[in-house]
Amino acid sequence: MLTSVDRLLFVRGVPIFNELRDDFLVRLASIMDELSFPAKHTIFTQGQEGRSLYIIVSGRVRVHIGDRELAKLGEGACFGEMSLFDAEPRSATITTLEPCECLILTQQQLYEAIDETPGIAVNIIRLLSRRIRELNQKIDARQDRADSQPLPLVTNQLARF
Repeated sequence: MLTSVDRLLFVRGVPIFNELRDDFLVRLASIMDELSFPAKHTIFTQGQEGRSLYIIVSGRVRVHIGDRELAKLGEGACFGEMSLFDAEPRSATITTLEPCECLILTQQQLYEAIDETPGIAVNIIRLLSRRIRELNQKIDARQDRADSQPLPLVTNQLARF
């Protein structure tokens, strides 16, 4: 468990909370719950309803859809933020790779925080935009690799028909 000072220092270093005033960070840090998860634990699964954002204090998680890995996240990273805004089911599954400590921020807590300090919404929008750009780059790289692969030679097979 983090002390209140450790929690404040940690939250201050989380990218989505950059540029927020210390008095606001003190309040935000004090309302978040801290959760512990063992290794290989599924925190949530794709399709589940979600109304909370998780911030990794220690440990690492795997973001995946089925067996396909989308990302690995470590200390200071957050996940689960999309469902806070669109009320849609979780888009991926999160499984711990090792024991993890996380802070959790609920939708209601976040909305109150945004009402008080709109800058937090801008930071979350930046985070989501960055993740979309990274996914677009991965898709583009995969497409480039697929386009550079020679097509299988099928002319002999076609000649038989």
